[in-house]
Amino acid sequence: VEDIRDAAQEFVEKIDDARAEPEPAEAGPSQPTQTPEERAKKMAQLRKRMLESSHANRSAVINEATTAKITVKEAARLEKQRKLAEMLRSKAQAEEEGRDQDEEREKNWQYSIEENDAWEKRMKRKKARADFEFHDDVTQARRKYKKDLDLLKPDLVAYNRQKEIAMGFAPGTLVKTGESGSKALVPTSQQQQLAAESLYRDANTLIYADNKPSEEAVDRVVSKINGDLDKKNKFSRKRANEDEGDITYINERNRVFNKKIARYYDKYTTEIRASFERGTAI
Repeated sequence: VEDIRDAAQEFVEKIDDARAEPEPAEAGPSQPTQTPEERAKKMAQLRKRMLESSHANRSAVINEATTAKITVKEAARLEKQRKLAEMLRSKAQAEEEGRDQDEEREKNWQYSIEENDAWEKRMKRKKARADFEFHDDVTQARRKYKKDLDLLKPDLVAYNRQKEIAMGFAPGTLVKTGESGSKALVPTSQQQQLAAESLYRDANTLIYADNKPSEEAVDRVVSKINGDLDKKNKFSRKRANEDEGDITYINERNRVFNKKIARYYDKYTTEIRASFERGTAI
């Protein structure tokens, strides 16, 4: 038994020694080692590439953020500036070449007679409305009426339907409907007469306050009134007749009253008020 034990011990020791021995290196081409200068040069190249990549990524992020910030209003402003720059450049070039009048003529050729008339009418209206001074109540009311007319959008469909009945036309003559001519109801003579009296009223008509506006029309009027009230509350501008100085009034009526009082008593109270402000009043 002891011999078997010794033989097993020797076998285990041989196996351990065989595992502990290093394996011979495989024969192959030897790789040349790099010098420190070559390693430093390669590291500098890698750092340069990393820096260029970082700059490129940062530029892309900045361009994307800048593009996202440009809104529709900003784009319109840039387009307006571009057109102005092109106009100034073409005008300067025309002046250098001595064809200033030809340039104006070529520019006017782009517009039709109707567009030119509409532009002149618009400029005339703008010049007439540039006078913001208060003259009288009639002029102020007329200016307000003209501004409201610009926002008015008439219901031409309903008007044409009333006109068809009043003129005795067949339904669908002025307004296209989905019904055919045989199914559409032709107005009678009495309906035509009532429609004509309602549509073309004069001083002798007895019809009054019979119009029933739709819900959309009522909402439109309410929104217009609310908008005018908000605009009136937010309106604030420098009056031309206001005097510079301390604010001694709480409203317009009080300002006028103080102005009247100052007209008669300032010559007596100017020195007293100045003494109070200096603190030397007796």
